[in-house]
Amino acid sequence: MPRRPTFSRLAVLLAALALAACKPAPVAEPGEALSGGATTVKRNDRFAFSLPSANLLPGQRLDFSVGDSFFTAPWVIAPSTTTARDGLGPLYNASACQSCHIKDGRGHPPEPDASNAVSMLVRLSIPAGPDDAATLERLGVVPEPVYGGQLQDVGIPGVAPEGKVRMDYEAVPVTFKDGTVVELRKPILRITRLGYGPMHPDTMFSARVAPPVIGLGLLEAIPEADILTNADPDDRNGDGIRGRPNRVWDESLQQTVLGRFGWKAGQPNVAQQNAHAFASDMGLTSGQLGADDCTAAQSDCRTAANGGKPEVSERIFEQVAFYTRNLAVPIRRNVSDPRVLAGRELFKDAGCTACHIPKFITGKGNAVLGPEVSDQVIRPYTDLLLHDMGDGLADNRPEFLAGGRDWRTPPLWGIGLTHIVNEHTQFLHDGRARNLLEAVLWHGGEAEASKQRVLAFDADERRALLAFLNSL
Repeated sequence: MPRRPTFSRLAVLLAALALAACKPAPVAEPGEALSGGATTVKRNDRFAFSLPSANLLPGQRLDFSVGDSFFTAPWVIAPSTTTARDGLGPLYNASACQSCHIKDGRGHPPEPDASNAVSMLVRLSIPAGPDDAATLERLGVVPEPVYGGQLQDVGIPGVAPEGKVRMDYEAVPVTFKDGTVVELRKPILRITRLGYGPMHPDTMFSARVAPPVIGLGLLEAIPEADILTNADPDDRNGDGIRGRPNRVWDESLQQTVLGRFGWKAGQPNVAQQNAHAFASDMGLTSGQLGADDCTAAQSDCRTAANGGKPEVSERIFEQVAFYTRNLAVPIRRNVSDPRVLAGRELFKDAGCTACHIPKFITGKGNAVLGPEVSDQVIRPYTDLLLHDMGDGLADNRPEFLAGGRDWRTPPLWGIGLTHIVNEHTQFLHDGRARNLLEAVLWHGGEAEASKQRVLAFDADERRALLAFLNSL
């Protein structure tokens, strides 16, 4: 008796997707694996986020290496014989950029017994008053009067740390249509051991882990008009997605411009993002930001020795900017795998690509960005716009035009290598999600409909979706 043919559930799923759309089974697009265009590097190990753009010239690779050294090695307290990298503090979160952006990748929340938060920081602000218009225009927030705009949990000798950060969690169960239960963890932020007295009673807090720093120059090179094309604040197309640009202060131009970087798109370009990280995270002054983050209540901080004016020289600043603009995006894996292709279609059918826009073409290179990022077809899976993500993810802290429930769509390129590069899989702005499925299930607000579609997926469909995300 002849054997009856058997079919895997994956084959049935692929056939159903093709039939439902009345189109052939999905295939990979030409160049789909090259997420960063010609800048893409073909490496998928623990150094996958730390390589220069593939199309850099030999001389540029030398500049990249010099920037790497100042990004990776610790800065030291002034005065020091190491004059090129002294001036750390007086208050700071980490002594090196790499301490937060671990292997140029993703940070994580503090462990319960950690002495300091290391790769997660806490932003602080208070509600604006009638006389704060100028402050809001330039900073986007009104800093907490005693502790400033960011809590620094480390101080040099003689300067008390501002406080300690702890994260606790409570369980939040979510149930799929097929009965599968996933237990999410809701973070509870605690600030203890305040070094300078009580905070303002209306202080707003926002815990944020360090994001990966790959592909930043490519994101900076996306034409502003192409980003704004996807904005739909009034939901004119009726899909429930209301992407909005943040408008932020550019300290070099002295005017308000489009925001692109940071969890709420609060910075306009890589250089200014770096300047604020030097100042707030490490207590280092630069040509863009010439003062330490010391408030009037912190007299020891204000009188501590410094490493020069500025502490980060213009030459070093430019080399670090070149480095961070040219950290390459790694090549995707398994783009033609049937399960990955099925997951890509499910990602699209669930409406995820309304915010995580797959593809852009960068603009013409200029004196700042360089030709290496010019005219590249890139696949970052972001729109760089703000979206209301619901109460579950809200930090209730505005920043420029971003509200307390708004977050910038984060790029997804490289996300599937997080466990290899950073040896963890903790996602979202505060690292609450312990894997990609949990990250999806925290979506709400404008993404609520997409989440509900995912909750209707069966086990095979969930595996296909995750296979696609892990291929990015």
